[in-house]
Order: sequence, then structure tokens, then C-alpha cells
Amino acid sequence: MGLFQKKKRKKRETNDAIMLEKVSKSYSKGSPALDGVSLTVRKGEFVFIVGDSGSGKSTLIKLLLRELTPTSGRVVVYGQDVGRLRHRQVPRFRRNLGIVFQDFRLLNDRNVYENVAFAQRIVLTPAKEIRKNVSSALAVVGLAGKYKAKTNQLSGGEQQRVALARALVNNPPILLADEPTGNLDPKNSWEIMQLLDRINRERGTTILVVTHNREIVNAMQKRVITMKKGVIISDEEKGGYIDED
Repeated sequence: MGLFQKKKRKKRETNDAIMLEKVSKSYSKGSPALDGVSLTVRKGEFVFIVGDSGSGKSTLIKLLLRELTPTSGRVVVYGQDVGRLRHRQVPRFRRNLGIVFQDFRLLNDRNVYENVAFAQRIVLTPAKEIRKNVSSALAVVGLAGKYKAKTNQLSGGEQQRVALARALVNNPPILLADEPTGNLDPKNSWEIMQLLDRINRERGTTILVVTHNREIVNAMQKRVITMKKGVIISDEEKGGYIDED
């Protein structure tokens, strides 16, 4: 459990992991990327965010990561108003958000172990704990025997597993996955999603997955939030991928 989560639990108990209150985000030109979006994600939920390009999905993720701040409204994560964070508070806040990207973003000059350990060294974890935590994270994603391999020697599916282990090693309460299967074949895509599902069920990690993978969304029957032109047009428990006109 992350340090930030512990601190917030001392202050208040809430069942909400993420809450957006009438959030809008406008850039210099054109329509707002988000337009009055309100959304609550409970602790331990698994949620798909779907929608065409330009629907606001990427802006939503950037607001949660505090890469952006809202033009209006509030973005609240574990009781913390993210928009009010001072610049020096942002790195500590982000320790509690694991993030997996479509393009893996691994350090190709380092081996699997060092890629995962990197996330621990940033937060000054003691060496003994790093060894234990990295081994545990690699075991969770099925790569315990690959710790010495260079990442550029791995398949795409294995590289995404390394990225997932890196996102998990600090045991964050929330995991954001931005198109995690976008560069994978169907077999590896399904295996990654099964891993995320198991992590959600066994660890209670709150998981948000941004995806265009219609087959996976329809098969998994999780909560599905559909966005279009900066607004939420559908929010369904055990939902599916909606064909937009």
C-alpha cells in the first residue's frame, strides 16, 4: 500500500478511488477536450474507458496523472484534490498511480530486473526490499526466469509484462493502463487483460483501462464508460463496446 494512501486514510475514509466533479479542460483552440464530466470510480473497481480518437480519453488520463490541471471542476484521487497539488507534491502523489502505456516505455539498455527496480530506486527503497519487491512483481507477471534478459530480446507480450511489473512494484492502489494491448497480437492481448483482471481481484487494485479493443471489452463484461466529444455518453455495469454513429 502506498504512502499517500496511508496518509489519506488517517484523514478520512472513503470508498471512492477517483472522483471527477463537473470537470472541463479547454486548450487554446476548438471545443473543450472535456466538457463538464462527472465520474466516480470506487476502490477496487475495474473500469474500461472507450471512445473514438478525440473523445477525451487521453485528457482524462493526463488529469489523473496531474500532467494537466482542469480548466474548471475538481479531480479527486483518494480524497486529494489533484488540481491543488503544489509542483513539489506531484512526484510523491504519482508513486501511488501505476501506469502502463501502449509503447511499453522500457529502458532498452538495461535488463528486465533493472527496468522494474528503477521504479523502486526513484522512491529510495532500500536495496534488500528492492530485491524482494522486484522478484515478487516479476513472479506476478510470469517473468521470474527472465530477470537477466535485455528488454529488446523479449517479445512484445513479454515487454508489456515487464512494463506491468514496473507499474506494480510500488504496490499502487490505482493502475492506469493506456491502450495496453495496442501493440500486441490477440493472444498476448488477452493474456495481458487476464493478468490485469487477476491483479484487480487478488490485490484489490483499482484499474482503469483505456482501449479500442472491442473483443476484450465485450468479453470481460466490466463497467464500461463510453466517451464522445468530451462527454460521457454511456456508463454501464457489465457493459460492452458501443457502436457510435
